[in-house]
Amino acid sequence: MNGITPRRNTFIWLIALILVGYYVLTRFFELTGSFSITSSPSGTQAADMAISVDLSWHAPISSNINSLSSAINGTGIYGFIFNSSTLPQGTPYGTYNWCNMPHVRRTEYPKVNSSYALEYVEVIHRHHKRTPYASNTFPVESYPWYCDDEGLFYAGAPLPTHGANQAANTYWSVYTSTSNPLAPRGFNGTCQFPQITREGLDDSWQHGKDLYGVYHDLLGFLPKKYDPKVVSFRVTNNVITSQVASMLVSGMFRGEEHENVPLLIQPSSIDSLEPAYSCSSASNKFSSYGAGSSDPGWTAHLKAASDLYANLDAISGVSPTDSGFHMSFDHYFDNLSARLCHAKPLPCSISNPSLCVTQKMAEEVFRLGQYEYSYLYRDAGARTLEYTAASYGIWIAELAQNLRDAMHATDSASNGSKKKSSGMKYRHNVAHDGSVSRLLSILQIEKMVWPGMGSEVVFELYKGKKDQQYYVRVLWGGQVLKSSNPTLGVLDMVRADILIAYFDGLAGQGAKKIPGLCSV
Repeated sequence: MNGITPRRNTFIWLIALILVGYYVLTRFFELTGSFSITSSPSGTQAADMAISVDLSWHAPISSNINSLSSAINGTGIYGFIFNSSTLPQGTPYGTYNWCNMPHVRRTEYPKVNSSYALEYVEVIHRHHKRTPYASNTFPVESYPWYCDDEGLFYAGAPLPTHGANQAANTYWSVYTSTSNPLAPRGFNGTCQFPQITREGLDDSWQHGKDLYGVYHDLLGFLPKKYDPKVVSFRVTNNVITSQVASMLVSGMFRGEEHENVPLLIQPSSIDSLEPAYSCSSASNKFSSYGAGSSDPGWTAHLKAASDLYANLDAISGVSPTDSGFHMSFDHYFDNLSARLCHAKPLPCSISNPSLCVTQKMAEEVFRLGQYEYSYLYRDAGARTLEYTAASYGIWIAELAQNLRDAMHATDSASNGSKKKSSGMKYRHNVAHDGSVSRLLSILQIEKMVWPGMGSEVVFELYKGKKDQQYYVRVLWGGQVLKSSNPTLGVLDMVRADILIAYFDGLAGQGAKKIPGLCSV
């Protein structure tokens, strides 16, 4: 009999209505800031477990940092350190130190109880302290800056190196020629602007040593020697991250300083770590409320700080019309903090040496910088999450996939599966303040600060020995991170599928939402 029977026709229409209803509900939840999926990120997770996550923005807590009154009228810098990588005697570790932020280390590490097994770790942190960017220096600086106590090694070598022509260990040595009548902008001397300084290199080495002290010495998780099948390091296309990585690897795996260690790097046009990929909608979103915008929420602090700007401009020689210095306090902040972190004096006027930046002025700049970062990445409302989810969505999608792969690898090993899976246990990303700020914004940290030098976020994946479920703990500055988002809350042993669903809701699995989110 040809054709479709009435019963079959009714069945087809019923299926169609169910599919349409599911699509409408899915779009509704996405548009209203919630997301519900049925997920089974690992073989041991319940396949029928519905995961509902809140994708909406939630305000940070109120504090001196996001108070305009405190930024303008306050004194000091909230107990923060800006003048040394080493904390003053009696200052507890964990105190905000712009020059060398707290990170995971053995003496303060909050160890998880023995009913959980650590399966995977991913670290991301800002590079360590450096000279300021050339664009952040004054037109003429009153003293030089020398970097003769280190070498920045740049070379190419054939692989494998054994039996091939060998490369020399060449490094850059900055100099000026008497036959070149042009003067560099900013500091004279022998440094690049920027470059990781000798002190920053030492901080990087210690950072690596401290991480090894926890994940090898304390937990027995990392191998004794570097193994590229288990451990990987990633950098951005900005060379200062590679300068940090070379010292950090040596601090972690001492005795292997002369080994060849690959640093993973993505093409500069699509790098997700910095990030450097093009995202027009995110750029437009930021331009509508952030630095350079006319949004009243942004310009209020710039107007309130007009007297400070006038004093700084008079001393530095920076033109009041220089937009780079006056759309935010970023440039003055970088210039002054870099000096203090390296025990250099605050600057004085070239034409009137008695006119100098005072400690009080510098502290106001630092308070305003903290205020700006809290506003840009948290306080400006849902726009902050929309901006960072689009501009850093690829990296969080990569992180989510790394967590999935680690769970799959563990389950495959437990089940005796012969199917190949990634054996990577530890990934390390050396990035920038813009990288860490975006991540903290996505995680909706309760109290946003400007991530200082070496600022670190760690994702630890655990498996419960009894329930065989997976959990994630997120550490910020070595301690558990607290989120304003109720789905995340205190990120201490949060179900892995919930965190992954949150990332998927914002960026899509495999970052499939990002091309659409980034289009104008």
